[in-house]
Amino acid sequence: MTLTVRPLEKRDEAAWRRLWSGYLDYYRTALPDHVTDGLFQRLLAGKPHFARVADKDGAVIGFVHALPHASTWSLDGYCYLEDLYVDASARGTGAGRALIEAVYAEADARGLTRVYWNTEAGNGTARQLYDRLAKLTDFVQYRREALVRDG
Repeated sequence: MTLTVRPLEKRDEAAWRRLWSGYLDYYRTALPDHVTDGLFQRLLAGKPHFARVADKDGAVIGFVHALPHASTWSLDGYCYLEDLYVDASARGTGAGRALIEAVYAEADARGLTRVYWNTEAGNGTARQLYDRLAKLTDFVQYRREALVRDG
């Protein structure tokens, strides 16, 4: 098995959409097609997000989306790892770790001082990996959904 992590490309669209659908299913949500279409275009452009895919022997088996941003606590900025997903059949192969490490490498190259992300408290399998790669904080997330619609 040859596992590589590389930037998302136009040719990855069908595989990315299949994985994106699995990711949304995991989080028990659905998005309108125009939101997914717009996201894919932003990811290809690399603005404001950047995306990497895990490629195993020519097949895309996972993705990560990250969002560099300014911070009031750092002049250099932070990086929010927004989405991470590896196909169920490829879990345990090191793809998740490789995708996170690719975000770390990009954040380092951009001089960003923090990479951070959220996950569900009950996401035990993923949290075993996260506990090896980052520090769990005591922060609790509060959220207000906007009253406006996407698009």
